[in-house]
Amino acid sequence: MTSAIHPIHPRDWALLIALSILWGASFFCVGVALKELPPFTIVFLRAAIAALVLLLIVWLRGIPMPRGGAGWLPFVGMACLNYVVPFSCLATGQTFISTGLASVLNATTPLFTVVVMAAAGEERLTARRVVGVVVGVTGVAVLRGVDLRQAETGIGVALCLCAALSYGLSALLARRRLNGFAPLTTATAQMVVATVVTGVVAASVDQPWRLSVPSASAIWAVVGLGTLSTALGYVLFFRIIARSGSTNVMLVTLLIPVTAILLGTVVLHEHIGMRELIGAGVIASALLIIDGRAVTWFESRRWRGERL
Repeated sequence: MTSAIHPIHPRDWALLIALSILWGASFFCVGVALKELPPFTIVFLRAAIAALVLLLIVWLRGIPMPRGGAGWLPFVGMACLNYVVPFSCLATGQTFISTGLASVLNATTPLFTVVVMAAAGEERLTARRVVGVVVGVTGVAVLRGVDLRQAETGIGVALCLCAALSYGLSALLARRRLNGFAPLTTATAQMVVATVVTGVVAASVDQPWRLSVPSASAIWAVVGLGTLSTALGYVLFFRIIARSGSTNVMLVTLLIPVTAILLGTVVLHEHIGMRELIGAGVIASALLIIDGRAVTWFESRRWRGERL
């Protein structure tokens, strides 16, 4: 059954901006942590810290958690698609490409979400959305067209796009399987499962017990990732989903590159060229076309002008 994308609830615009800041800063924190820690260890520590924080809040507030295998099963898929796969891809991708480029590629998430929803029969793929997807893909091509000739950069771009696709699939799963759960319950259950999965991966690949003790800056970066970007971020994320829908919340990725690029440029001294800026602008245009609100507002203004 198809359905239209509903406008974002007025209260959720502030949450969307706050979420974009938290997740935009996460690219910076990952960039800092990657100087001393391997990707899968960072992803595991981020999940573990977030899970501890959220479990404490759930316990203090007396919020019930899922029971039995059937109760936890929906959160296994969500944890993998909405955390394990995308965060592992993004963290690994940032070892090949800059923080700013990774965040801009992450902004293609709504493009993948539109395609996934249409393919699953959840939402109608209108002409406007087709145009938006084409414009978005063009933006990605413009973004790093020349550097894709370099194998390592191509790997980084591919990993970040895989993360965006995984987010799109998680939006479909959230719509079909997680309706009726409280945002805090959903966020906590997802992070508990993600901790277990990423713990196994990190132990197998990175063997973190063999690593040297990281510096204070790397430790604080990981703590910030776990508490703010992940624990608080996912509470906001699922709250927006509950009220405004899973497709709308993915528009947060339009705002994320602003924070990530600024932090990457100012603090990590990463170079941002004209190609990145043009590509980001094209992707932003695609998201505005897909969202439709700007187009509707422009048409209504034009109609009023003709009437006058």
